[in-house]
Amino acid sequence: MLAHLAHRRSRDQHAAADDGRAIIEFIFLGVLLLLPLTYLVLTAARIQAASFSASLAGREAGRAFVTARSEDEGLARARAAASLAFGDFSFDQRAGVAVTCDGTPCLRPEGAVTSVATIEVQLPLVPDFIADHVPSSVTVTSTHVASVDRFVAR
Repeated sequence: MLAHLAHRRSRDQHAAADDGRAIIEFIFLGVLLLLPLTYLVLTAARIQAASFSASLAGREAGRAFVTARSEDEGLARARAAASLAFGDFSFDQRAGVAVTCDGTPCLRPEGAVTSVATIEVQLPLVPDFIADHVPSSVTVTSTHVASVDRFVAR
């Protein structure tokens, strides 16, 4: 009987020593899993925004170019349209658009104009000392082909 009481007392003391640790372990594991998941969601959202922006910029640059009266005006309109699309998604600094034609002159009836929008997306929360040694950006590119109207007066 004495052995039984001693065993019970040591078991109760051991249980008392573990009181409150489950909450600490739960919080630690929650933070340990939540931080990478949050980073993954932030990164995916930023890349998806770049994809939408590049698609919009390429499409609108092509449309702006083929509706212009001259090639110079078309290039200016294409850059302005792409700039608006990049600005809507906050990709002003590392974004650009290039416009090419399938023949000469560019704006001939039924001509094809290809616009390529490119955005370099910086991954969020990457410090500079890591970015110097590891790639810390993703390039998103979108291509759009617009055709010049067959019956248009220029």
